[in-house]
Amino acid sequence: MDKQWKLYEDLDSILYSEAQLKEAVAQLGERITRDYQGKKPVMVCILKGASVFFCDLIRQIDLPLEIDFMVVSSYGNGTSSTGEVQLVKDLGRSVNGRDVIIVEDIVDSGSTLSYLKKVLDSRGVSSLRICSLLDKPARRRVPLSVDYSCFEIPDAFVVGYGLDYAERYRNLPDIGVLAPRIYQES
Repeated sequence: MDKQWKLYEDLDSILYSEAQLKEAVAQLGERITRDYQGKKPVMVCILKGASVFFCDLIRQIDLPLEIDFMVVSSYGNGTSSTGEVQLVKDLGRSVNGRDVIIVEDIVDSGSTLSYLKKVLDSRGVSSLRICSLLDKPARRRVPLSVDYSCFEIPDAFVVGYGLDYAERYRNLPDIGVLAPRIYQES
């Protein structure tokens, strides 16, 4: 790793560089722009992990759109989902009759997004799609398909570009595989 930041010492490898992320997000923004021509989608950012991806993505979408935020929790400070989803912060607007795109950092077990889909479907959305920076299908516990994704990744614990471990590493501009020694110490 040619990065000099101390946080890089905790990574086994870089999975996606800052340049690769920028290119993938631009391509995804173009695809969403094409798919939603003539519509005004509501982009819902799932905080905190998706915030970096979300900000970069919405600047690549050439459409009138609205944004909102939700906070859900299913990880705590661990490396895998507990399966128990908790809605911490809800939307600030009605999505009844709207085209909604949920923007998430990573789809792992699928529990969180399956829960959110049920919640938002019950609110009468016109359409609902899932957009994720990373898709990790090897860990899926519930049937769930991701409509938009930048990368499908192997079963590894990744951090950077908004993704964290115990609130650390979100500020790394790349996505890297966290060394197991870091989370096994806890």
